[in-house]
Amino acid sequence: MTHRIAILGASGYTGAELVRLIATHPEMRIVALSADRKAGLAMSEVFPFLRHLDLPPLVKIDEIDFSNVDLCFCALPHATTQEVVARLPRDLKIVDLSADFRLRDPAAYEKWYGQPHAAQDLQAEAVYGLTEFYRDEIRSARLVAGTGCNAATGQFALRPLIAAGVIDLDDILIDLKAGVSGAGRSLKENLLHAELSGGTHAYSAGGKHRHLGEFDQEFSKVAGRPVLVQFTPHLLPMNRGILATVYVKGDAKTVHQTLENAYENEPFLRVLPFGALPSTRDIAGSNFCHLGVVGDRIAGRAVVVAVLDNLTKGSSGQAIQNANLMLGIEETAGLMLAPIFP
Repeated sequence: MTHRIAILGASGYTGAELVRLIATHPEMRIVALSADRKAGLAMSEVFPFLRHLDLPPLVKIDEIDFSNVDLCFCALPHATTQEVVARLPRDLKIVDLSADFRLRDPAAYEKWYGQPHAAQDLQAEAVYGLTEFYRDEIRSARLVAGTGCNAATGQFALRPLIAAGVIDLDDILIDLKAGVSGAGRSLKENLLHAELSGGTHAYSAGGKHRHLGEFDQEFSKVAGRPVLVQFTPHLLPMNRGILATVYVKGDAKTVHQTLENAYENEPFLRVLPFGALPSTRDIAGSNFCHLGVVGDRIAGRAVVVAVLDNLTKGSSGQAIQNANLMLGIEETAGLMLAPIFP
C-alpha cells in the first residue's frame, strides 16, 4: 500500500530532508508540498539537489486538498504550527517537527517560547515523538510532536541511566556542539560564512536554551521527581551533526552496561565498546545515533558521548520513523540508508 504524504514548509532544511528520505521510501508518495515565500516554484528551483525527482510544485497551504492526504508532516517555524494544525481536518494524521506541541504543560510552553499556547486542546492530544521511548503511544496517535534535535541527543545519552538509578540526578552536565543547519534556513547575520567559519561559540548559556524545557519535562517524568541539568550548546562551523558530551556521577562500567542493555534491540541506536567514542562523521545523513562511554580519572565519574545528525535522527528521520508507526509500516522503512562518508 502506498500512503499519500503532504509536507508543509518544504522549502526549509527539514522539509528538504523529508523529501530526500521519502524519495526512496517503499510505501510513501509525496502528493503535496507547501511553502510561503517560495510558493509557485518547483522544488528543483529551491533545492537543485532534488531535481532528479518528479515532485508536485510548491503551493500555499490553503491550496492543498487534504482529503487526498493520509499523513501530513509540518516542518513550519515555531509558533506558526498551532494555528495551521488547528485548521487541518481532525481525522488527518500529523507529525509536527516544530516545538509547538512538545511541552505538555501550556505554562511551560509560555515560559520557554514567550507566548501563550494557541491550541491547548491539540496540545493535550499530542504525543511526544521520541520514538524509542513512546512507540505504543505513537502507533495510536493522530498528532505526534517531534523532539528538539538537542533534546533528543541528550535524552538518548541519559534516559536509561536516570530510569535505572545508576547516576546522581543532581549532578548532570550536558556540553553540546551543533552544526549550523540546526538554526534553520532563514538569513541571519551571525550565520554568514565570514561570521561563523573559523570559530565556534557557546549560546543560550546559563539555562536559557529552549530545549531545557524538554529536558525538564522528560527527565523529571522518568525519575518521578524534579531533575534539572546544566546544559550549554555551542555552534560549530559544520553543516550537519550534533555531539553531546555528558558528564555524570556514577560507575562508568555500569553506565556503559546500562546503555547497552537499553539499546541492544534498537535498530538506530549503537553503543560502542567501552572506552570508544563516536564522531559526527560516522552518522552524517543517517538516522543512526552512536553512543560511547569512558571513565574519568576522578573515581565514580563517567563521560557519555552521543552523536546524531540533527536533520535526520534529530528531526526529519525521526519524523518518518514516527510516521511509519502511525501508518502501520515497518518502523525502519526508508531509513536504513548508510551514513555519508567522507
